[in-house]
Amino acid sequence: MPSIDKIIKNKSLAVANFFAWLDEFADDYDQIVQTFGAGLRKKLLSLRGVGPETADVLLIYVFDQVAFVSDKYARTLFGLLGVDGLKKYDDLARKVDMTGFTVADAQEFHGLIDEYGKKWLHPQAAFYDSFLGGDQLKL
Repeated sequence: MPSIDKIIKNKSLAVANFFAWLDEFADDYDQIVQTFGAGLRKKLLSLRGVGPETADVLLIYVFDQVAFVSDKYARTLFGLLGVDGLKKYDDLARKVDMTGFTVADAQEFHGLIDEYGKKWLHPQAAFYDSFLGGDQLKL
């Protein structure tokens, strides 16, 4: 496992790289969205240190684009609800259809899943005492 110093250095470089990229557009988020369109997520993923979860969070909260954040809470919750095949980040993201969601809907959906996760998925056994305990979801 890498040392904490190396992790911090790498994350710092990734953040600095992201902000340098933003600076190329004079922090004009609308211009960035217009320039990359549907390819914005792919562009974000090409930036050093930006992975799928970070790209989706940036899409929703910085660039006001609809996306599904398939974070650990979401994968755990959907797995407990009976959705299979959630080994990797994109496995769940491909299954969730965000058609009809507004940006505000996507932000709220992500926030609700995270708040639920903080309360009911530590430990996972608490899930079964929640209002979703015993429910199944078909995607």
